[in-house]
Amino acid sequence: MHARTGRTVRDLRRENRTAVLRRLYFDGPMSRLMLGPATGLSSGSVSNVVAELVAEGLVEEAGSVDSAGGRPRTLVRITPASGFMIGVDIGETRIRIELFDLTLTELARTERALASSGPRTARYDVDLVVAHLRDGIAEVLRAADVPADRLIGVGVGVPGIVARDAEDGAVVHGQTIGWDAVPFERLLRAAVDLPEGVPYWIDNGAKTLGQAEMWFGAGRGARSAVVVLFGSGVGACVLTDPMGPGRAIEWGHLTVRVRGRRCRCGAQGCLEAYAGAEALLERWREAGGQPPADTDEETALTAMLAAAYPAEATADPDATALAVLEETAEYLGAGFADLINLFQPERILVGGWAGLQLGARFLENVSGYAREYALRYPASRTGIGLGTLGPEAVTVGAALLPLVDFFAQGGRRPESKPAAPAPAWKSALQDRVSP
Repeated sequence: MHARTGRTVRDLRRENRTAVLRRLYFDGPMSRLMLGPATGLSSGSVSNVVAELVAEGLVEEAGSVDSAGGRPRTLVRITPASGFMIGVDIGETRIRIELFDLTLTELARTERALASSGPRTARYDVDLVVAHLRDGIAEVLRAADVPADRLIGVGVGVPGIVARDAEDGAVVHGQTIGWDAVPFERLLRAAVDLPEGVPYWIDNGAKTLGQAEMWFGAGRGARSAVVVLFGSGVGACVLTDPMGPGRAIEWGHLTVRVRGRRCRCGAQGCLEAYAGAEALLERWREAGGQPPADTDEETALTAMLAAAYPAEATADPDATALAVLEETAEYLGAGFADLINLFQPERILVGGWAGLQLGARFLENVSGYAREYALRYPASRTGIGLGTLGPEAVTVGAALLPLVDFFAQGGRRPESKPAAPAPAWKSALQDRVSP
């Protein structure tokens, strides 16, 4: 049966379930009476949907509240253990894997360090990354004693541009890490021991960071924002809908200096060649500084900040480190100005491990340069601040990818398909990632 709009009754039921689940997720626990005006549904529709969701175990009773002159009203909420998500952050120095329940409570986590020295392409060897995910996903499921068939999906934040292919699923174009059209989803499906029907959601790490900050962090309440992921490299996500997924942009490869420094993407003068943590440390070394040897970028950046901004008030700052950081603040300010002029966001938020370290020290200087270089009117309407979710924000945002789809489907978990004999290419890929 079709409604006049062309939607089927099944579509309408799914949309009603989605409306109730989303409202309970963000504002619950709520009574059925409260859900009516909050969702725009009739009391009868709310009662029917809640009854369905309770019967399926997605929603549970959560106490009661007094009513004006009547019986207490029963509150309902999302059932935390009714589904689980895995979020993965493939970062510059490590891979972080976390298991969450349906209310985003962390149940287990594991990390796999990436090599801190040697060629970047070797650090991001695809077979090694896939093996880390295979072992890490199995580890968090085992640690929390969660059956794999209870997963509603696995979300993965990756560096680079993600395209979709009908045969391979998510294909990653990560020019700075040597990933040229890597069929990453196909590789994961071949290697990771999960039921066939568990979906993978693979997207740019800056996009997952933006989703998390917009839903739960410093972006809440904003109509639009640009969230910057500042780590070894630089990326950003533009969000024009508080509940929408946002759009990843390669902000780090905006040209800030014609024929400037060589970027790790191969071009010259990119913002990332001046403002990424890797470039910062290189510029400090080139200027005569002495970054710690044989250590990872996070430790080296901490040392650079300590040298430029010594904790003891009587100590002299390292003039070389301070000069490099002050120049970097201007480059970043110019980059922020471009974001302001192009997108006129309500907020610009800085996240990522390097962004959180640096922002506490010189975000005020960056903001000053941004207002100096941007058009006055949009600059006056844009707030600039730090993200509030910490270094785990990319992982949280990655876990939101399957959750968003789960709610959009009205809380229907994808059906697992019966296992089929592995094709020859799958067996070969499993052999490649075996220890």
